[in-house]
Amino acid sequence: MTSTTVLTTLRGTCAALALAVLLTGCQADSDRTATPVPAASATTAAAPTPDPTDEPSTDPADDQTTDPASSTTAVAGYAPGEIPPIPLITIPDLSMLDASLSGFTHEITELVGDYPGLTVAPASCDVSGTVRSGAGSILLYGDGSGVYTGPDGTTVNYGDGSGTYVVDGVSVTVYGDGSGVFASGDVSVSNYGDGSGVYADAEVSLAVYGDGSGTRTDSTGTITNYGDGGGVFAGADGVTITNYGDGSGLYSDGSVTIQNDGQGTATVNGVPVPADPVPPVPAMGVFPPMGTIEPITSCGTTISLSDAALFDFGTSDLRPESEQTLDSLAAALAETGAPTLQIGGHTDSISDEAFNQQLSEDRAQAVADALVERGVTATLETTGYGETRPVAPETTADGSDNPAGRQLNRRVEIFVPTF
Repeated sequence: MTSTTVLTTLRGTCAALALAVLLTGCQADSDRTATPVPAASATTAAAPTPDPTDEPSTDPADDQTTDPASSTTAVAGYAPGEIPPIPLITIPDLSMLDASLSGFTHEITELVGDYPGLTVAPASCDVSGTVRSGAGSILLYGDGSGVYTGPDGTTVNYGDGSGTYVVDGVSVTVYGDGSGVFASGDVSVSNYGDGSGVYADAEVSLAVYGDGSGTRTDSTGTITNYGDGGGVFAGADGVTITNYGDGSGLYSDGSVTIQNDGQGTATVNGVPVPADPVPPVPAMGVFPPMGTIEPITSCGTTISLSDAALFDFGTSDLRPESEQTLDSLAAALAETGAPTLQIGGHTDSISDEAFNQQLSEDRAQAVADALVERGVTATLETTGYGETRPVAPETTADGSDNPAGRQLNRRVEIFVPTF
């Protein structure tokens, strides 16, 4: 099959909040997320912080006495020489397609607008009222077992997925092999029963080919996964990321160009720096069985902001580039009149547990302070979860690093309970 379109997080039309479940795939061992990845921009390494306008020195004496990485321009939110991972491909949880449950999620999506690294999705809660981590999307990676386990440990067995469901007045018939078709308005879902399928709405188009490969296209760009460790992300803002599957890769955003040779060295705008090989892109799994389209009830809305869209690498200091996103978000929250906001900071598992816990607390508080400064009068509750609530695996089944999964886990989430 040929690569066609790629996927981004469903917005607006996705209404009912659903459990985000890890999609198990017949040939995939790892997971990827569908959340839009913030377009990287040139910034300076967090520690130490050189002037980003300074040109790297070409004086041989300077090369002998200065660590190149300490004075090299970096991609925002990443260490010098590090190439951001190609985003994980995800699909909205099919149980969220009931438009009657969109409500606040649709409203806040329209008011906030489209910003890199910011996603809005319905949320689902467990019986105690606790929001399930990662709710709102399905990661198209797994082991093909037919049992879907979310990264927060929640497990759902959909059996053979057969039956008939009514979604927003439309009858959906699915067969014993999980195949079926749903179409209503802008949303269409087709599962061919062999692990392949397609999803499309007004903003997202996705194809899963069942052999580990697939594509997704939305307003942020196109993700192509070749299923062999290689892949490409072509951003609508000009950012391109290429993973050749052999440890080498290429990144470019118009200001920063990084070439990784896969042998321990990368060049950043021509300046060599030490760099680990680029981990391979995990193969995709199978398309979700149509049985997962049966609606469940939403308990609120989750607004997620990636760390790279807000903070410099390893810090809780808000980047100047985050100002516009926070301005728009604060205005939207004020207009909707949400009475309570629960703000949670999350990290990946890199660094020690104590550092991650403190960083998550500081980042949650930084976002809360920024919203208050912008006139948000809702009651704000901040919590740091450290590395305890991942939404994506950070390693593949064979133990390899999964940087795209770690990227999804580094985030600040704002949960708006139904009101």
